[in-house]
Order: sequence, then C-alpha cells, then structure tokens
Amino acid sequence: MSKKKVSISKVFKEIVWPRRKLLLIGLLLIIINRLCGLVLPGASKYLMDDVITNQDYEMLKKLVMVVVLAIFFQASTGFLLTRLLSVEAQRLIAHLRANVQRHVISLPISYFDNTKSGVLVSRIMSDVEGVRNLVGTGLVQLIGGTITAIISLVLLIKISWSMTVFVLVPVSIFGMISMKAFQFIRPIFRKRGKIKAEVTGRLTESLNGVRIIKGFNAEEEENRIFEEGVDKLFKNVKKSLTSTAIMTSSSTFLLGIASTGIMGIGGYKIMQGELTIGDFLAFTLYLGFMIAPIVQMSNIGSQLTEAFAGLDRTEEIMNEASETDDPLRTEEVSDQIKGDIELNNIEFAYEDNKNVLHNISFKANAGSITALVGSSGSGKTTIASLIATFLNPTSGTITLDGQDLRKVHLPSFRKHLGVVLQDDFLFEGTIEENIKFSNPDATNDALLKAVKAAYVDEFTDRFEEGLQTVIGERGVKLSGGQRQRIAIARAIIADPKIIILDEATSSLDTESEALIQKSLNVLMKGRTTIVIAHRLSTIQKADQILVMNQGEIIERGTHQELIDKKGRYHELYKYQARI
Repeated sequence: MSKKKVSISKVFKEIVWPRRKLLLIGLLLIIINRLCGLVLPGASKYLMDDVITNQDYEMLKKLVMVVVLAIFFQASTGFLLTRLLSVEAQRLIAHLRANVQRHVISLPISYFDNTKSGVLVSRIMSDVEGVRNLVGTGLVQLIGGTITAIISLVLLIKISWSMTVFVLVPVSIFGMISMKAFQFIRPIFRKRGKIKAEVTGRLTESLNGVRIIKGFNAEEEENRIFEEGVDKLFKNVKKSLTSTAIMTSSSTFLLGIASTGIMGIGGYKIMQGELTIGDFLAFTLYLGFMIAPIVQMSNIGSQLTEAFAGLDRTEEIMNEASETDDPLRTEEVSDQIKGDIELNNIEFAYEDNKNVLHNISFKANAGSITALVGSSGSGKTTIASLIATFLNPTSGTITLDGQDLRKVHLPSFRKHLGVVLQDDFLFEGTIEENIKFSNPDATNDALLKAVKAAYVDEFTDRFEEGLQTVIGERGVKLSGGQRQRIAIARAIIADPKIIILDEATSSLDTESEALIQKSLNVLMKGRTTIVIAHRLSTIQKADQILVMNQGEIIERGTHQELIDKKGRYHELYKYQARI
C-alpha cells in the first residue's frame, strides 16, 4: 500500500478549486466580517480623544449607530458564512464517503480476505471527515485571519511603529514554534487513523461474535483486548495534545510578554505626550485583532493537519487497484451464452510457491450438474471461487463458451451468475428485500414463484408479517435452514445461467433438505451448475462427480461409476451411509 502523502496542489485542484465560487463568496463574507470587527477599536479612539474630551453628544450618537451597524453586519456575515460553507463541507464529506465506498466495493476478494471489515468502515466513515476544515469555515478563516492580521498590523504601525516592532518579535517566535509543531503532528494524526480503524474493527467483530464470546465465557479476554486498543488510541491522542499544549502555552507566554511590554512602553509614551489615551486604547484593541487570528490560525492549522492526515489515508485506499482496473478485462460476455465451462490445467496458490490446486482440468457442459466432493481443505471452494471470478488462476485457463474468463469484463459475466455460498449471508431488512436483493426490479409474480420454489412460504406463512418480517442483522432471528432457503430464493429470482452452490444444504435438517432438494432440482434445470457438497445423498443425480484430495482430482464419473470403482468416493459414501 502506498504511503505517499497527499500534496497541497492535488487537494487544491480536486477539492478547493471546484468550489472556488463558494469559497470566494465565503472569503468576501469573512473580509466584511473582520472589517466590521475593526470598527469598534477605531471608534474607541474617537470616543476617548474626541467625544468625551469635547462632550460631543451628536458625535456620540453617530458613533454608537456606526458600531451597532457594524456589529449587525458582523453577526449576519458570520451566520451566512457558517450556513454556506459548513453545508458544502458536509456535502463534500457525503460525496467522498460514497466515492470511497464505491471503490472499496470494487476491490478484489483477496483484499477483503486480508482486511478487517471494521477497519474499512472506519476508513470510509472517519478518514474523510477532516475535509470539512478545508471547504468549511477553517480555510476561509485562515485566509480571513491573515487579512485581518495584516490590516491590524498596518494600523498598529500607523499608531506606533516602535511598539509594533516590539510585538512582532514574540509573535515571530510563536509562528516558528507552530510550524515545527505542525510537522510533528501530521504523522501522529495519520497513525491515529490507523489505530482508530483497528479498534473499530475489533469492536465490530466482538459485536458480531457476541454469542461465541458469551458461549466460551470470554468476556474478560475480549474486554482486555479492547482496552489495550483504547489505551493505544489514548496514548496517541495524548501525544498530539502535548504538541497542541506546547503551542498554546507558547502563545500565552510570548503574547503575554508582548502585552506586558506594550503596557510599559505605552504608559511611558503617554506620560511623555507621544501617545494619547485614545491611541493607546486603539493600539491595545488592534493588537488583540492581530494576535487573535494568529492564535486562531494555530488551531485551524492543527485542524488542517488532521484533514491532510485523513486524506493521506483515503488516498492510500483509493490507490488500491479495483477489479475493473485490470487491463486484461476488456471483453464483454454475450447475453446469449450457452454456459459451457472448461478448466484447463489450472494451478492456484494463495501464497507464492504454495499451490493449493494442481493441474485441474474438467468440462462442465451447458445445463449440466458438476459436483465437487472431498474432505475439508481439498480445494473444492477454491475451484468454485475461480469459476465465480472471485480469484484468478496462477496458471491455466477457465473458459465460458470458449471465452477466457481472465479477460472478460466482470459485470458482463456476473450478471449470468448465481451463488448460494456456505455462509448464507443475509442483510438487515425484510425477507422480501433479501430475496429481491439479486434482482430489485423483479415483479411480484417472480417473487412469489421464487418463494414457492425455495419453500420459503413454508415458514413465512406462519409469520404475522409474512414476507415483510424483519429478520435482524445477518438474519439472526431465523434458523439456519430458513436462512438457507431465503438464500436459494435469492438465487432463483436472479434467473442466472450459471449457478454455484457451496454446501447449499449444509444448514438443513432432513425435512428441510428434502424440500430444498426439490427446489434445487427446479433451479438447476437448464443451467450449468457447480455443486459443492459433503452430503453425497444430494448429488447422486449429478452429470459428473469430481473427487478432490489435496488440490487434485483423484476420481471422476457419475455416482454409479464411482461406486463401482470402489475407490475414495465409495469409501466416503459407505461412511455417510453408516452414519
């Protein structure tokens, strides 16, 4: 994974520049806002030197009206600024989250095998949040603060250049300290994102596996692991808070020295007649307007540093190559496919030089049923994953109607594919929503046919809400057999040309298996089917049975042919028959 940092120019080009009109309006508003803020210190000088000295009530009235008007414009522009830019910032965050999620979903299965789902949730939801400080009020305030500081500096020099020079020394030292601190903080923020993702990942796993945790009385162990992660996060935050505290303390000390110096120098100049009381009051107030943005800029700078750290991590994941980025996958699969699948000399390894499949060759004719049997770890599921294009073979070819699957555009192939996997994954929602997941536009007739074909109505008719019953996260409110039947109905309604059934009856009792076997016979009719099964009784009508052992096909034939051979299949069948 790339560790390259996001450049300022790239952020400007892709995030700031497209919103230049809105940011310019925001900049105009903040300039008006800050100029209105400078009216009060300016008015204070006239109040002290002219109005009070001359007892000019008319001028006092005008002065109060000008200040009130300035305060009104300051409040109005402040409201508009937040309303415009904060909303745009949240719109950008939503847009970025959608883009990152779209890219993550497009990544190959191998990426998900090596990355925790909770980590990805954190990457999608948290890492992009910092951009609100780029497009929101943060960046505009940084620019507006700079402008305010410059205007205040000019006015300060106009009142007293010697006092201004005295002030600039500690302010410059504070600026240098802040720059060093920002360089130190950015890697801390980057690491924080990683730690937070790990902690979120573990928490997600714990909540999903709460039955296992309680079943093995492992609450204390899980609490210990989570507490270690939280402590790691705390130490990271403490490190950044230390840096922030150094900046805050430096500003308090250095700017306090400046203020004390101004008090002494200003008092001396007033006594010498070089400065009026009004000038001194105006200078003090303008000094606040120059220093406040500088202190504020240190906080905004910290926020912008956090934003860039989050974008660094977002960039890392966006640089991961998606399945559709594969330059080999340029060919489209015809809508009129027959469904002939052929594997030629397939080798596959999850790790270099550690093949789990060896010289696998077989043909599954269109409309036929090919069953894969063998002990766990023999390579059955890997073959199914290769045919489903979840994995790519290390060597050899897999063809569909003579077309190399390694070269096809995946969506054009997968629209012909239906899967019922060993993990019968269901989503939070209703039974109907889960069945129509593979074909959201399916008609009500198609839905009811799929429900009847998979015998889903056998249990939904007993539910008060029927197909509208909410099944809970991962279908937790249903039995294993009920979840399996919904998964099969989901495959039926997709009307695929190729079907992969991975332990499709593994979660079923004898009665449910009999019902499902009937529906599977309907589902498989006229479709090329790859079946993985431990229960050999379910595959006796398969057109060919491939017996796997340690990544090789050691026997092949029909059920009767393999029984007559009295080999490995015969042993497995006799063993299950005894059970």
